[in-house]
This record gives sequence, structure tokens and C-alpha cells, in this order.
Amino acid sequence: MFNRETLINKINTNKNWDVIIIGGGATGLGVALDCTTRGYKTLLLEQVDFAKGTSSRSTKLVHGGVRYLAQGNIDLVREALYERGLMLKNASHLVSNQSFIIPNYRWWDNIFYTVGLKVYDFLSGKLSFGKSVRIKKSETISRLSTLETSNLTGGVVYHDGQFDDSRLAINIAQSCIENGATAINHCRVKNLLKDEKGLVNGVVAIDTETNIEYTLNAKTVINATGVFTDEVLKMDDTSAKNTIRPSQGIHLVFDKSFLPGNDAIMIPKTDDGRVLFLVPWHDKVLVGTTDTLLDSHSLEPKPLEKEINFIIETANKYLNKDVTKSDVLSIFAGLRPLAAPKDKSEKTKEISRSHKIIVSDSELITITGGKWTTYRRMAQDTVDKIIELNKLPNATCKTKDLLIHGANGTVDRSNHLYIYGTDKTKIEKLIRENPHLSEPLHSRLQFTKAEVIFAVRHEMARTIEDVLARRVRVLFLDAKAAIEITPVVGEIIREELNETDDWRAQQISEFIKIADQYVLK
Repeated sequence: MFNRETLINKINTNKNWDVIIIGGGATGLGVALDCTTRGYKTLLLEQVDFAKGTSSRSTKLVHGGVRYLAQGNIDLVREALYERGLMLKNASHLVSNQSFIIPNYRWWDNIFYTVGLKVYDFLSGKLSFGKSVRIKKSETISRLSTLETSNLTGGVVYHDGQFDDSRLAINIAQSCIENGATAINHCRVKNLLKDEKGLVNGVVAIDTETNIEYTLNAKTVINATGVFTDEVLKMDDTSAKNTIRPSQGIHLVFDKSFLPGNDAIMIPKTDDGRVLFLVPWHDKVLVGTTDTLLDSHSLEPKPLEKEINFIIETANKYLNKDVTKSDVLSIFAGLRPLAAPKDKSEKTKEISRSHKIIVSDSELITITGGKWTTYRRMAQDTVDKIIELNKLPNATCKTKDLLIHGANGTVDRSNHLYIYGTDKTKIEKLIRENPHLSEPLHSRLQFTKAEVIFAVRHEMARTIEDVLARRVRVLFLDAKAAIEITPVVGEIIREELNETDDWRAQQISEFIKIADQYVLK
């Protein structure tokens, strides 16, 4: 079902689709799942790999956005909190309830954050993750053993969601296919097709593995390409103005010893007025993020020195265990596709985070903005809009209670294979059939050889990067380890795909070039 030949064969034999979606991040995958479950013949094309861009580089939070609440954006927060509840229900293997502590160093902070978070609790309604509570200084210290204690007055505990972003994207891609859609990675849209009236009615796509070109027709084409939105809008109209201003957010990953408990820390006001999170993630600690407006974008954005220094300096103000550059296990940058400000404003805080649907004169549909937590709602709004334009027959949205591939209700987080949900048994079967596949890929990591084979056979991974960045998150957790295991992983994938030694050598060199950027020098 998830076999590439089978999927490519579908675009070979089907030239006419109801919907073609360009972009395989959270937004595009959400739209594809919404379309296919409403009964439309759906094709999604992703130029590199599912969640290659922004959707694998988040702060790993499923949240309403405490800081949007501070900005008075109540509707955005309410919608995100509702969607947060649905994500926990529909992807229980990947989304979990995470407690956050806001440490307070001034007596009035206790009152301010306690009141603010009661509003957050209220807005979450029946889908609450737990009530916020004030805690004393002694409890704050016992729960956060590495927290700076001088001038500490206490803390406020609140609850939000935590998840694995690119794993969820892969599972949504699998759900799309299980529900009848065709979703293909490593297949780039190179042109839009138009009818005699100038309306978009298809795409020209190229399979980047074989360089074979496909001409595909559709009743509607959706541009869900995140920071690449403007490139597609320019395919449609060469004179189109830029609608996106990329904002870069970086994250540093540290050993668990910097935050040994189960609680995350939320620092509500850093020196530049932003929020900083320290979050337990896959037995490591993720620290971020920044918000830096850029003039350009790429598939592999590079962290800036000032961003790295900002995170390390801020973390050191709040931790009693000294953080240095040599402690960083991995560093990654992601780009948020923010709507370009109309007045040249440099304040990303003031650029709207809510999603926006643009209908071009050519009837190309573009969906921009939003965030991971609201991916399902963004998709629903997009498809509803297309129906309203009479481009698709009316059908109701089915995704509210739709379980995502792998969701299984009970989760045992003591075994790292829990992230596979119901697929865990398939990995265990691989190991039973071939016990050497239980060997860890690296002495510092739990991930096994079986997971590499599973990623290629069942999760549409095609390259070393697909596996180590987005299936078994090694690159994001320990970049040096990722580089060290590249030859072994390359050989497992080469055998699975029946490729040549030259292919493997090229894969290794391409991956190391990318992975090198995740190592802080």
C-alpha cells in the first residue's frame, strides 16, 4: 500500500483528479486527508519528503499558544485548544499531556500568571489537559532540580500537549493512503496547467528519482507549500507580489541532565519579550525558540550566531547547571511562513499567526499561516472554501473523530517503540524473524536497525536523510551520532531498495553535508 511503485503507477494510470495538493507538510497532508475522507479523488505531491521543511522543525508542542493569549487573540487560542484536544484523542501514540512550570521571580508574577492561565484553562473547555495551579517555592525547586533558585518566589503549573511532529506527518500521509488518496514524496511540481479561460486545471510534476515527467489534470489545485508559497504563486502569475515573509526559529537539544524531571519550563518573558521553552523530548531536552525575520528561505535554513547566543544566555539565567556550546547535541532551524507585513514591520510578534486562504484570479487555492496544532481545522476551512466556490461537490468533513494511522489508545512510554503505536508489533515481528535487527544503531541511542527497514518498507522513506531526520529522529537528537551511523544506515537502505554501492556513497556524502549543519562547532 505504501510502496512507491504502486503510488507512482497511480499517477501513470490516472491523469484526472478532483484535487491536487502541492506540499507535504502538516497543512498539505491535513488537506489531503480531509479531501480523501470526503470522497474526492486526491493526489498530494511533495518535492522532497513529508515534513522536510517547517513541519519537522517545530518546538514539538501541541498548544493553544499562551503568548497569543497575552496578545488578546482569544479566538485563535480557543480554536487551537479545541484542536489540541482532538489531536490527543486521534493520535494518542504521538501526542501527550505535558506539564509546564513557569518559575516566578517577582511576587506579582505569581498572581499575573495564575490569573492568565485560569483563562487558558477556561478556554480549553471539555477538552482540558488539566487545571493550572500555583505552587510554592519548595515544590518548584523539588520538581525542577536544575532551576536557578535565587529570588525564586514560586511557580505556576499548567498543561499543554507535546508531540513528535514529523512522525505525525508520516502517520497522516499513511492515513491519507489508507483512505484512498495518493501521496508521493520526492515528486516536484514544476508548472501549473491552465485551461483556455486561464483557470488552473492541473500540474506538470517530475519524479525526482527517475526524472520522468507527468501531466496531471484536476478540478482544483491547492498550494500548501509553506515558505515556498510565493514560488507557486509566481508559477501562476509571474508578476505576483510576495505574500510570505519567513521568520526563523531555532532550537538547541541537550542531554536530559539539564532538565531531569518530567516537567517542562516556560519562560514567559525573555530579554527580547518572547517566550522560551525547555521541553523534555525523546529522553533529551529541547530548548527554543527564536523569531528572526529573514529576507530569503531555503530547505536547510542555517541558525544565526546571535540566535544561538540568545538561547544559551537565556537558559543560563534560569538554570543552575551551566549550559555551553559544547553541550549542544543538535541544533536545527525552521522557517515560519508568516504573512508579509504591509507596513515593513520588523516585529514578528505582530504578524498574524492565524491561517489565511487565498483564491487567485486563476482559481488556484493557497493556504498559508497557521501552526501544527490547527492543521486539521486549516484543512477543513480550505476544503469548505473550495466547495463554496463550486469547484467540488458538497460533502461534510469527516476528520474530527478520525484516528490517525498508529493511534491505539494505550501507550507504554517506557519502550521507545511507543511512537509507532499499533505498528510497534510489526517492528517486533521483524526482530523476531531476524534477531540482529534489534541491535541499536548507536551506543548513545535506543533506535534499532529494524526501524530503518520499517521506515523504508512501510513509511515511504527513500534516503538516509528521510530515515535519520524524520523517521527515527537521530539527526534532531544527536547530530554527531547521526553522522557516525551513516554508513551502516546507508547499507541497510541500499539493500532494501536494491540500489548500487555508488548510490550508497552518494547518499552518505549528501547526508553528511546536511548533518554537519546540525553540529554546533
